[in-house]
Amino acid sequence: MDFIDLKTQYRQLKPEIDRRIQAVLDHGAYIMGPEVAELEAQLAAYTGSKHCISVASGTDALLIAMMALGIKAGDEIITTPFTFIATGEMIALIGAVPVFVDIDARTYNMDPSKIEAAITPRTKAIMPVSLYGQCAEFDEINAIACKHGLPVIEDAAQSFGATYKGRKSCALSLIGCTSFFPSKPLGAYGDGGACFTNDDALAKLMREIRVHGQDRRYHHPVIGVNGRMDTIQCAVLLAKLPSFPDEVKARGVLGAHYTTLVNDHCPGARAPFIEDYNSSVYAQYTVQVENREAVQKKLQDAGIPTAVHYPVPLHLQPAFASLGLGAGSFPVSEAAAQRVMSLPMHPFLDSGTQERVITTLASALA
Repeated sequence: MDFIDLKTQYRQLKPEIDRRIQAVLDHGAYIMGPEVAELEAQLAAYTGSKHCISVASGTDALLIAMMALGIKAGDEIITTPFTFIATGEMIALIGAVPVFVDIDARTYNMDPSKIEAAITPRTKAIMPVSLYGQCAEFDEINAIACKHGLPVIEDAAQSFGATYKGRKSCALSLIGCTSFFPSKPLGAYGDGGACFTNDDALAKLMREIRVHGQDRRYHHPVIGVNGRMDTIQCAVLLAKLPSFPDEVKARGVLGAHYTTLVNDHCPGARAPFIEDYNSSVYAQYTVQVENREAVQKKLQDAGIPTAVHYPVPLHLQPAFASLGLGAGSFPVSEAAAQRVMSLPMHPFLDSGTQERVITTLASALA
């Protein structure tokens, strides 16, 4: 059983993927070829954003967004400790300090009620993460940010295609950043990402930053990075994008079916909680269980793969030891990290496979 099945998707889309890749091989513009602007226009339209800036990865998207906002050494960025390392890593890499606030125990996303207490004169931005495919609580977060004159950067690496109160992820704040890593809801065949904004000046600056700070050939008004998405990766995404809305719908149906099965048959597991006004793309289908290692072993023995997203919150990672935030600093994140476990999830799951997973999970929990 595949944890994420990329092979079935390729078989279904093979003619168009192959055609798109061959077109790049034929014209030979491997960097900033015509597919780049074509993809950006389609992604901007999909999200409802004015601008899309394709970049080399979701990690680069976060870095470029902060560079465009002028984040510098000593600045503080408020974010969550319950996320992949890239979120805090890019804050540290730019020389800023990640200031963590704990998560909502139901959604795993940043708890807005804890943000204001973390704001200091050095705070320069808020970076919520839309974890597991569900958007964070953006109305509340944006209201707090507006009150304090702070920009909001959505780390939407896992939520591209999700909606919050009818609006698309990546179009919910000043800048939205996403990833097209192969296992994401919309995945390339290598690294890729994008920044989204409605701000013309920020869009221009992010476009310059991704090509070494260049506004025209060999003229560099700002310091930048080599942050472009390859033309071939853009071609792959262009081939995948027409079927993406159907895959998002399938993910929603499969996620809801999983939840029904978990609630009906696995009293020892906690299913994901999705707000009524949200839709999730279930980048991961993540449950909470006791005795996780033993449960994982029983599933593994039955041929069912699992994963843990994420076993160690950022404040307990050795890389952030200098922050001096020990165990107990963020109890909700720490409790979740001990219990979360992700089950196989992709748009091509069938109900029989889901039932096999949940039957095995129920037996493992018994």
